[in-house]
Amino acid sequence: MFLRPSHFRHPEFRRGVRDMLPVLPGFAAWGLMTGVAMVNSGMSGLEATLMTVLVFAGSAQLAAIPLIVAGAPVWVILAAAFCVNLRFVVFSAHLRDYLMHLPRLERLLTGFLTTDLTYVLFVQRFPAPSDAAAQRLAQQAYLAGNCGLCWANWVGSSLIGVALANFIPTSWGLGFAGVLALLGISCSLVTSRLRVLAAAVAGAAAVAAYAMPLKLNILLAIAAAVAVCLLLEKPGMPQAVPPKAKESGDAA
Repeated sequence: MFLRPSHFRHPEFRRGVRDMLPVLPGFAAWGLMTGVAMVNSGMSGLEATLMTVLVFAGSAQLAAIPLIVAGAPVWVILAAAFCVNLRFVVFSAHLRDYLMHLPRLERLLTGFLTTDLTYVLFVQRFPAPSDAAAQRLAQQAYLAGNCGLCWANWVGSSLIGVALANFIPTSWGLGFAGVLALLGISCSLVTSRLRVLAAAVAGAAAVAAYAMPLKLNILLAIAAAVAVCLLLEKPGMPQAVPPKAKESGDAA
């Protein structure tokens, strides 16, 4: 399975944990307020708990909650969550060569536990896949430490928010720390001029269409950014190199 004794003993497991530690407070605040928001939106404690454990997608949850409160049609809620999470299609395509040697169940579990930040940290640590057994073990150990700690932090903080929803007013604004964490992740992914343009188009479209009902400005922003990239991207364009590509030599 995803966590094996060989993963725990490997130095890269501890490296993955260490790399995740600096951002845990921001994610904990974000998870706490997400738990509070779910209960305050009208969900029961059981529903909020199940959504926290089964969904594990903070941005999709935050996109869906206002729509649930507004009584939006189910298809709108599902479409919003789907569009918000489309970026994981790109992540999974990139990680395919790293993970295809694993059993299907383990690949599915790894995909479920992978988040924006764990993806960014992983590709910075291991810029290229490898066929060497030792390197593959190192990569899996790093993912186990990184993703495992991220999941535990998010679920734990969200469940605390669910439990304390009646005592923590949303006006505290603790979720802003989580927004800042997500903003940092987004900025670290903007590694080419095309990505800068996509981010600018998405931001401008979201602000310009802010008055649209049911948070449809989010869907419009995503569609606008994707359309611009499809129009401008040329076949065979060189891919952006992760910022820490030069550090891969010590990844074994």
